[in-house]
Amino acid sequence: MNFLELKDIPTREIVPGYTARFVHTDNMTFAHWDIKADHPLPRHTHPHEQVAQVLEGRFEMTIEGRTQIMEPGMVAVIPPEAPHSGRSLTDCRILDVFYPVRQEYT
Repeated sequence: MNFLELKDIPTREIVPGYTARFVHTDNMTFAHWDIKADHPLPRHTHPHEQVAQVLEGRFEMTIEGRTQIMEPGMVAVIPPEAPHSGRSLTDCRILDVFYPVRQEYT
């Protein structure tokens, strides 16, 4: 599995309005999200370290009580077990990287 085409990876809707294609390595999960405008991401935590990069659109993210409007080129670093939530302000494309692997997405 050295090279993949994202278009060939099946999509999965994880929460309403949030559809992803997942790429897993031995240690990480890459989630390529397509998100519809004005959809909430409920507050949650997980044991994974997460880095989120907005590729397209505007996304309001709250991490440990601090809120930021994210736009293309912005990156959010979410520590393990940190409460976080969000809302898509427009249609968005976001890349999330998780360490270790998100087993529930395999």
